[in-house]
Amino acid sequence: MAFCPILLVALFSLIYGNYIIPIEATHHVYRTLQSSSSDSSNHQPYRTAYHFQPHKNWINDPNGPMRYGGFYHLFYQYNPEGAVWGNIVWAHSVSKDLVNWTPLDHAIHPSQPSDIKGCWSGSATILPGGKPAILYTGINPNNHQVQNIAIPKNISDPLLREWKKSPKNPLMEPTINNKINSSSFRDPTTSWLGKDGYWRVLIGSKINTKGMAIMYKSKNFVNWVEAKHPLHSAEGTGMWECPDFFPVLNKKNTLKIGVDTSMIGDDVKHVLKVSLDDTKHDHYLIGTYETTKDIFVPENGFVDNKFVLRYDYGKYYASKTFFDDGKNRRILLGWVNESSSVADDIKKGWSGIHTIPRTIWLHKSGKQLIQWPVKEIENLRINPVNWPTKVIKGGELIPITGVNSVQADVEISFEVKDFEKAEILDHWIDPQILCSQKGASKKGGVGPFGLLVFASQGLQEYTAVFFRIFKYQHKNLVLMCSDQSRSSLNKDNDMTTYGTFVDVDPLHENLSLRTLIDHSVVESFGGEGRACITARVYPTLAIHDKAKLYAFNNGTSAVKISRLSAWSMKKAKIY
Repeated sequence: MAFCPILLVALFSLIYGNYIIPIEATHHVYRTLQSSSSDSSNHQPYRTAYHFQPHKNWINDPNGPMRYGGFYHLFYQYNPEGAVWGNIVWAHSVSKDLVNWTPLDHAIHPSQPSDIKGCWSGSATILPGGKPAILYTGINPNNHQVQNIAIPKNISDPLLREWKKSPKNPLMEPTINNKINSSSFRDPTTSWLGKDGYWRVLIGSKINTKGMAIMYKSKNFVNWVEAKHPLHSAEGTGMWECPDFFPVLNKKNTLKIGVDTSMIGDDVKHVLKVSLDDTKHDHYLIGTYETTKDIFVPENGFVDNKFVLRYDYGKYYASKTFFDDGKNRRILLGWVNESSSVADDIKKGWSGIHTIPRTIWLHKSGKQLIQWPVKEIENLRINPVNWPTKVIKGGELIPITGVNSVQADVEISFEVKDFEKAEILDHWIDPQILCSQKGASKKGGVGPFGLLVFASQGLQEYTAVFFRIFKYQHKNLVLMCSDQSRSSLNKDNDMTTYGTFVDVDPLHENLSLRTLIDHSVVESFGGEGRACITARVYPTLAIHDKAKLYAFNNGTSAVKISRLSAWSMKKAKIY
């Protein structure tokens, strides 16, 4: 059925009243492979049980997450035709608890000149009156990136099953005057409303090697004008994809509470997150949003890379947050791509998952964010295993039995006393490089100690998540690593080792580690959520009931396990 543009404009006006609505990352396109993927589930040792992924095919960026009509809505970049990137649409799933998900019909797919070559990433904004709107990047016939809008056909439908695009699309496009390359103009953020009554939105972009978050402003959410300057930019950082900008409370008594994206106040700091296309990492800056100048001033910027923080130091990209007004929390979603070869992805018939949704808030220091799996994931826990206090000697390996080692949630806490044996670090070094040099198999002084996950009977394969303590400038420096160097006998896999330093003082607090294990993903949270590392691993021996789980210590100094609690995890209902 064809729609008359005049009638459609009238429909938009009727629905929205005064608000008249008139990863992407760089990808290889495997056109000959689009329909080659298999849907066979006879041998799927790597398919996750409680992480979000569709039944089959390619998935990447989470898009437009929101809470509406009593449901959590997740849209995501999806290829309905195969297990490699291409033919991208906005797929749509809903949930009551952020754990169990039901798919609906695709929400947005190419249909207008402004998006006929692709419907790429974007965000949802809840307008006054609780009316949702989606801004997203479309690819026009000239392969230019432009920004479009879509609204629900029926806002009384809590599932938001049908969406309509404005005949006024595109609402924003690069011009000669703003010197923006038409291939570097994408991924609009959730919009926020300023005290002046204007909506603001950020678009990721670059000029030469200067990455930037371009700001646009609008009074009615349809006529957008570019601001005089970007909200923030940084030389040498390359293309900024999937920007995100949101407030966090800076009150010590209410740190875990999230706030609406439009919140401004003395007790608020702001977070600017950008996905750097050059490095494929998600970095975030904490700072001040100067509303009179419409600029963001970070406390530490990209000029000092040592202090530029990341959400996750493993395989993680194109993240997106939203404010959950039902529970007053901010939720973070992220994409985790595969570490397997394209040929293996096609064979298994799918590629990509999302991490467990994380609640995020500002640490009491005000210097970094805390991330923790949403409380609802704990409803999947069964068959708890709890250890008494246990000393684990140097060189000791202790099996953790009684849990499903390929589908588990493990919380462990270490108490360290003997710091005299800590190795000396005489100069600063990139923690990922340090983890590669000082892997789990390299005996140290205080550490490595932690978990061996997906371990085979003879330890030919294992993934190690561990801490190691160094002395640096007369202080204890805690290194957290996720060592994939022995994760698989299949050498076609990416087996990169990841690492970061954790801002904890082991003199005054125990070192905590929580690891979510799910068939091919190891999602770890160190220092009560101050550091996160996600890994994808595909062992050939340590699969199904052949996989073992251990606590280990390969240092010369003994450490005490002050607490270990582990659970098998039920399978989530993800259809």
